[in-house]
Amino acid sequence: MTLLNSSPEFAVGWGTLSLINAGLAQSKGRSGLIWWLFSLLLGPLATFLIVVLSDHSPEREHR
Repeated sequence: MTLLNSSPEFAVGWGTLSLINAGLAQSKGRSGLIWWLFSLLLGPLATFLIVVLSDHSPEREHR
């Protein structure tokens, strides 16, 4: 028995987190689609990486 089969709430929470991560990544100038996919695989670890990595917006690169 897998964890996803035993707890549908877990799958819903994981999917919600991946969407939040995609929005967070886009706000930091990164690809929302790429980070959404990473988040489906890595979950909270992807959240940590998005927060820790510096902004990737073009304005910050010229400073």
